Amino acid sequence: MPLPIDTVRLHETPEGVDLALRVAGPAPRAIAYLLDVVVRLALLLVVLPLAAFSGFGTGLILLALFGLEWLYPVVFEVRSGATPGKRIMGLMVVHDDGTPVRVASSLIRNLLRTVDFLPILYGVGLVSMLVDRDFRRLGDLAAGTLVVYADAPPAKPTISRVAPQPPPAGLPFEAQQAILAFAERGHAVSDARRIELAEILAGGVGRQGEAAVAQVNAWAAWLARGAPDGRG
Repeated sequence: MPLPIDTVRLHETPEGVDLALRVAGPAPRAIAYLLDVVVRLALLLVVLPLAAFSGFGTGLILLALFGLEWLYPVVFEVRSGATPGKRIMGLMVVHDDGTPVRVASSLIRNLLRTVDFLPILYGVGLVSMLVDRDFRRLGDLAAGTLVVYADAPPAKPTISRVAPQPPPAGLPFEAQQAILAFAERGHAVSDARRIELAEILAGGVGRQGEAAVAQVNAWAAWLARGAPDGRG
């Protein structure tokens, strides 16, 4: 297997599938943070007129300041995986195994921003990100989280439009799955490999070369119509 790109981390799920996570470096994260600062300042301007109500208004403003500083990132990260700034930059927060971030982890990573901010302008956090291969600040290390790129999900596999043909009678369910998988993902491999796989799947009818590919695709078109046993 070729080595992954430096910023891509592969996590194997319990099902044996490699989940690729593209970790985000300091630059996009810093821009996302500045965007969030702008958003929070805009929200603060909305509540500033409450200062006209003397002590009551001042109390509400202090509550708003607390919420914007500590609850703002937690609410957005738990709800959708990203604050508005991160969403604009195409980033999101996940656990280091790729699962959505939970409340406890989000609280830990955001409370430790006070340490990462030291001595000024996230100095400790920047050093931590530059030293760690996954660009994690101390809050991420403690919470077991990563900031990754929120890549768009891959397009749904499609099957070539060919004339359907019924597969051999009594075809096992595993073989049906293999035929459908071949039709959906066969275009992603080389021509030689595609023919090799098709000849294995169509071995029972003696098809060779492109004829085997066409035969397997025809069976897949039949199976894709939804018949559990491939018989319509």
